[in-house]
Amino acid sequence: MSKKIGGVVVLVGICALSVFLLNCGSSSSRPSGVLYVLTQGSDGLGNNVSSFGVDFNNGNLTLINSNATTCPILATPTNTNPCGLPVDILLDPTGNTAFVLDQGAPACPSCTPATNYPFAPAIYPYTVNSDGSLSNPGAAVNWACVNVSNCSDTAVAMVRDAAGQFLFVIDQGSYPTPGYPNPTPYASCPHVPTGPYDVCPSISVFAMQPGSTTLTLESGSPFYLSKIPSALSAIAFTPPLSTTAQELLFVTNNVDICSQNCVFPSPHNDNTVSVYAVNSDGTLTEQPNSPYSVTAADPVSVLAINTMPAQVGAIGGLFVYVGQGAGGGALYPFQVCWVANTYCSPQNVMDNLMFPLTTCPALSCQVPPSAAGENPVEMLVDPTNNFLYALSEKSNQVFAFTIGTTTGQLTAQPTTPYQPTGTLPVSMALHPSVGNTGQFLYTSNSASSNITGFTLSTTSGAMLNPITVVAPEAPSGMAVH
Repeated sequence: MSKKIGGVVVLVGICALSVFLLNCGSSSSRPSGVLYVLTQGSDGLGNNVSSFGVDFNNGNLTLINSNATTCPILATPTNTNPCGLPVDILLDPTGNTAFVLDQGAPACPSCTPATNYPFAPAIYPYTVNSDGSLSNPGAAVNWACVNVSNCSDTAVAMVRDAAGQFLFVIDQGSYPTPGYPNPTPYASCPHVPTGPYDVCPSISVFAMQPGSTTLTLESGSPFYLSKIPSALSAIAFTPPLSTTAQELLFVTNNVDICSQNCVFPSPHNDNTVSVYAVNSDGTLTEQPNSPYSVTAADPVSVLAINTMPAQVGAIGGLFVYVGQGAGGGALYPFQVCWVANTYCSPQNVMDNLMFPLTTCPALSCQVPPSAAGENPVEMLVDPTNNFLYALSEKSNQVFAFTIGTTTGQLTAQPTTPYQPTGTLPVSMALHPSVGNTGQFLYTSNSASSNITGFTLSTTSGAMLNPITVVAPEAPSGMAVH
């Protein structure tokens, strides 16, 4: 916020010139909707969080400020990126606290000490101010190889469950991967890190509470892996005919470390989805039959959806969509057994079996993937779980689909199956309808340094009235409240 200065003439000047306030008459009031956008700047300078007020009449954005840094350590000419790039941001369910994931600055085996500044990945907590901007970052929350100096690890993404009880983070470990360049006949992961260049990929689970900036690493975390994760999605649900709530975590993998290091020539792609049950204490239990091999080559995104409406007796299902990063890109549909039927035995239900979506028991009846542009890096759904949107990073487009409530099949929108964005979009955020004022979808376009916005039809899911808003350089992760 600007410093308060006496004098009517000076105040009027501030109102006319400032780009940091929504308006001078209510600068201390938090706008009804706020969009937060991470910006990666250039050469490590400009790693901040920008706050935008959302106009519920048309989805337009007004810059509040870009003052919240994503690293409490000042950059220098010789250490321009002391915390690593900010890659993800999320809010707690109340919208009063925010968390930013910095990927870390990996150690460099070939660098000299004078130019090598490794930092472990970190999550920085923030309090949301009264005007919608963010406070200074709180103390770094670390988790990867905390007992190893000069840790080399790279965080990729994080997600929380709907209730704000757990926050999940995936890390890709050290590079080169453990065991390289001296492979053994045995898998070199998973294990606890033994040095700065021997860090296995991992999943970490934090306990969180709505309205609190405190994150507590749960017992058993980090959960070290033998595969390099690329994306994750968490979902909580209560199966039909059951009173017991469950929570599952789905993680896509694109590299098997042993295959990469132990077999020559090494197959790079792993192409699997791992499924974990999240226990009440936050520990993870990998489910039987996991990991699942998937046809989606180089999976880059995953989204689990529960289409079961709230009313008792309604028909729905638990569906999972996997985004293929290789080739032209596509979304592959899957279903999870949550009630015994023709497709799922009682044991399949207990195991949360995941299988390709089909229209009949025969394998040839598998539902084909849906085209979604090159490298669909992110998916999200509207609050009704009727419409799915996929962001294509390399095609510079957003694709819109209607979800079959009972079948899980995706049907491309008939009038606007896709809409163009700015260049190299990397993240999306959706603001739900408030009092039927409209709901809005935003994309952060990293190469063109702008934000694209769409008004979403609450009845058809169509993307309408596109807008473009200038953003600070290299926007990345987004969150909205």
